[in-house]
Amino acid sequence: MNHSISVNHQVVFRPKSVSDELIAAAIAGVIQSARSNGQSLEDLMQEVLADDVLLDGQQRRCLGEVVATAWEVLPRPLSSL
Repeated sequence: MNHSISVNHQVVFRPKSVSDELIAAAIAGVIQSARSNGQSLEDLMQEVLADDVLLDGQQRRCLGEVVATAWEVLPRPLSSL
């Protein structure tokens, strides 16, 4: 059965307010996940800098700089020391 679903795109795609703390927590979570999966900073940077439809090139580079800085600043788990 094919049923069309009526969607109000103004409601679905309305940007939500996102705090700096939420963004920082998301970046820390991605770094923690990458480290626990044995990825290097270079591996993670390839993913961050990969072309996508969400961010333009300048935004990806900016995010890459933030991720690289966070990688160096965030403590590593004791098991990887």
